Amino acid sequence: MTSINRRTFNMALMGLPLAGSALAKGSGAFPFLIGADVSWVPQDEAAGAVYYDKGVKGDILDILKANGFNAIKLRLFVNPEKGYALKAPPYPAGEPWCGLTQTIRMAKRVRAAGMHLSLTFHYSDTWADPQKQSKPEAWAGLAFPDLVKAVGLHTRTSLEAMKAADALPDLILIGNEITFGMLWPDGRVPLSVPTGNPQTDAVHMNVPDAGGFDKLAQLLSAGLDASRAVAPKANTAVHNHLGRHWPIVKNWTDNLLSRGVRFDSVGFSCYQQAEQGDWARTFSEFVKAYPTHDFFVSEYSSRKRYLNDLVHNNPGRPGRGTYIWEPTRHQEALFDRDGVTMGEGPKPDLLRDGVNSAEAPGAAPAPAGEPRKRRPAGGRYDANGLMEIYRKMAKDYRL
Repeated sequence: MTSINRRTFNMALMGLPLAGSALAKGSGAFPFLIGADVSWVPQDEAAGAVYYDKGVKGDILDILKANGFNAIKLRLFVNPEKGYALKAPPYPAGEPWCGLTQTIRMAKRVRAAGMHLSLTFHYSDTWADPQKQSKPEAWAGLAFPDLVKAVGLHTRTSLEAMKAADALPDLILIGNEITFGMLWPDGRVPLSVPTGNPQTDAVHMNVPDAGGFDKLAQLLSAGLDASRAVAPKANTAVHNHLGRHWPIVKNWTDNLLSRGVRFDSVGFSCYQQAEQGDWARTFSEFVKAYPTHDFFVSEYSSRKRYLNDLVHNNPGRPGRGTYIWEPTRHQEALFDRDGVTMGEGPKPDLLRDGVNSAEAPGAAPAPAGEPRKRRPAGGRYDANGLMEIYRKMAKDYRL
């Protein structure tokens, strides 16, 4: 990497404006983002979690950065005190986990660490994902035009608060895993191309169409327009969870673009493939079909080097980067808690090989009866041997 490119890269990580640079809107080149979603960290730290690397205690962000990570993604709920917080452990008065105050607090830590910052808007009071996209309680009775306005207002006011705290994100995701739409039933999208998974197809192929892509487009545009108004230098993205299924991705993306939805990138979830080459096909076909749009992997866990290499070395045009989801506790976790992995172990490559497999390498199995995904979880978290994959990737990618 030349000195000029390294300077550009470092400026990008600090969130500094880069006219014509890698992270500037509309540019075709950018530093590759090796990212992690660590939104659970504040909860765990409040419960007493401490983090170590090679026996040395440190801030988890510093540990990740020292091992090759340069980007962090956070999630934001609308009113988590009405949803997520009802099942979450106690939180500081007025600061529910993954609410705006806590998210700004964590975003400022990311900025202080000199890392790229991404934010995912869950337009719900709790988790929004392919199986549920529940409206926030405060929006439940709104007529559709008012629901559109609520999306824009929530997006704008949240980003304005982050801007005032000098913690604006560099990448903004409008919705989380919205392959089947968001804010159901208004923004629900029936699945038009079978996934090949009978359970998924049974749930999503024949749902009532309350407006389909026309309404989803309006909801997304409200969030995207608000993002551009407050953070014009940030990249904007939408999130499709079926990174393994190019026909669905293309149908979904075409429907959004044909309705005037304006975004810079599409993020994919990539946990398992149906057949070898599914991810590679989606990535290579995406850049051919959409030459003015970028892609990245918004969620993954297993097959770390393989997937990152697919994105980094994608023919025609590389992807923007990847984000491992919750590396302290999910699937093939990068940390062991008190000597025990908090993840379920790496998933098999192909769906037909099962949902899950053995423990992550280097981690002791959980004792009988131990709740593997206890949340939050204090204790000692040690970076395990999987971190070496990221150190080598950063070196090989010359980051």
